[in-house]
Amino acid sequence: ILATAFFILVFSGISAVIPFSKGGYWNPPGPATANLNNGGAHGLSELLYAFTSQTENNGSAFAGITVNTPWYDLTGGLCMLFGRFLFIIPALAIAGSLAAKKAVPTSAGTLPTHGPLFVGLLVGTVIVVGALTFFPALSLGPIVEHFLMLDGKVVMTALSPLPVWG
Repeated sequence: ILATAFFILVFSGISAVIPFSKGGYWNPPGPATANLNNGGAHGLSELLYAFTSQTENNGSAFAGITVNTPWYDLTGGLCMLFGRFLFIIPALAIAGSLAAKKAVPTSAGTLPTHGPLFVGLLVGTVIVVGALTFFPALSLGPIVEHFLMLDGKVVMTALSPLPVWG
């Protein structure tokens, strides 16, 4: 879980700040952010979504970022590779370790997996890990965009001459 989030955030962060020269090989439009059709919070959401989609191997697109450059081809391919195998290899290792263990009879120190305590701990862990993984990206992207809209700021896109409201 942490490996996929790590590569999403690392490649998004690098792409947000790397200063390519205009007309260069890696990204002909210039800086990696020049491929975004929208700036600000929405552009960050597009960048994060591009790497999330590639790392999770789901193949969807936000349609606001042009990723057909050597930089995005290389980093997207690495995200696909790392997202696939750095998630599968530890899962297989854990499965092999659990398969090799001998069954131990239940005792007084065993946490029952059919009770509400186990369910509560599992749900709480999933919520905490999910929040710590994705809240920073949500707070910098769609949540900021929503507060800007509530403040009366117009969210402009590069493709439309008219204001687009949130």
